[in-house]
Amino acid sequence: MAHQALWSGRFREPLAAIALKFSSSIDLDRLLYQEDITGSIAHVEMLASAKVLTGAEARRIRTALKTIQKEIESGKFDLSSDFEDVHMAIEHRLIQKLGPLGGKLHTGRSRNDQVALDERLYLRGAIREISRLLVNLQRVLLYKAEKYFGVVMPGYTHLQRAQPVMLSHHLLAYVSMLERDFERLQQCHKRLNKSPLGAAAFAGTTFPIDRNLVAKKLHFDGIVENSIDAVSDRDYIIEFISACSITMMHLSRFAEEIVIWSSAEFGFAHTSDAYSTGSSIMPQKKNPDMAELVRGKTGRVYGALMNVLTMMKGLPLAYNRDMQEDKLPLFDTVHTTRQSVYMFAHLLVHTSFDKQRMAEELRTDFLAATDMADYLVRKGMPFRDAHEVTGKVVSYCVSHKMYFGNLDLDTLRHFSPTFGPDIFDFILPMSSVEQKQSAGSTSPQEVKKQIVHWTKVLGKRRV
Repeated sequence: MAHQALWSGRFREPLAAIALKFSSSIDLDRLLYQEDITGSIAHVEMLASAKVLTGAEARRIRTALKTIQKEIESGKFDLSSDFEDVHMAIEHRLIQKLGPLGGKLHTGRSRNDQVALDERLYLRGAIREISRLLVNLQRVLLYKAEKYFGVVMPGYTHLQRAQPVMLSHHLLAYVSMLERDFERLQQCHKRLNKSPLGAAAFAGTTFPIDRNLVAKKLHFDGIVENSIDAVSDRDYIIEFISACSITMMHLSRFAEEIVIWSSAEFGFAHTSDAYSTGSSIMPQKKNPDMAELVRGKTGRVYGALMNVLTMMKGLPLAYNRDMQEDKLPLFDTVHTTRQSVYMFAHLLVHTSFDKQRMAEELRTDFLAATDMADYLVRKGMPFRDAHEVTGKVVSYCVSHKMYFGNLDLDTLRHFSPTFGPDIFDFILPMSSVEQKQSAGSTSPQEVKKQIVHWTKVLGKRRV
């Protein structure tokens, strides 16, 4: 059943059915019903404080709004597409319950500042939830770093084997990345945590409202000072989706490694059957689909960012109806990022790493070549000469189908008399990592420092 629009006084004919369907956002913004009612209660309490409403009127409206919330949650009140948006639906229901008194709720505000408020309240909750999930993922990574401490693996650049690193060091790199993701969300929260309510349509209101009182009631840090800015920008949404895009990029990179490491060609990682899938035609297959889906969903969040940026780029001040289109990318970003971080933590819990396979791959390659060159430098040879000598040793091994472990001292001295018996203490994989001395390196001592640091940081963190 169609409902008369609450703004219809100026119009001589109702909105066409297809126009209502095209312009309605309630299928999406119904998700904001809690935030809308919370904001409305704070608004009506402020109106009573400012003597715009009586205390009795405010109490009746507040009680009715709480009843409407229960009706929505129980399914008694259907937020159907007959309404233009969730704000109009709730206000319409309020007027049904209270008559003309329900129409007083909207005194001193507009849907423009109302929706901006709802979105900020929604985003605060989303940031808290995603932040908690990020911290949990960091803790899983830290647990794995402790569990596999001492395991050495091939480190890569250009997806080519480069130098030995501790597996723990590799995992802790993602803890650091996720820490910056966490910080970006906290910074985003700080910037968005200002109340736009009271800006009305964009010019403010003639009623003696107290914007700061509403902000305090809703636990904001203050108000958006300029009323035009309060309703006409969505940079807080853009910043949030941007932060989520970077988070998804980090997850996608790790997901790619899980996919590669799970292959028979690598064999570094093994994921539980409960987090893998099979093939409809190839019985032998075990596919890393959860990691692949995280990698794939990254594109959705990137797309959401471009969506909102493009929507906003040509809009003159102040509010424009185009901005209604921020809901789908916002809600999809929250859902996708939340799901992906949650799933990735579970995926890692149920993934093991193959110590023996990594050791074998280290043995049959030249990952300690840099350490060989560094050895020669410490013996007094210029680095460029040491680099060339080591390169010739590698070329010799490749042509003779052998590795550093097959070399003897006489063969090495053929390339340079600088080599001494102690060279073999430097070119073994574990020796390579143990020789590292710089802060933040892959040496066991430095990795242990990182583990201690993150144990303290994550142990104290409350989100």
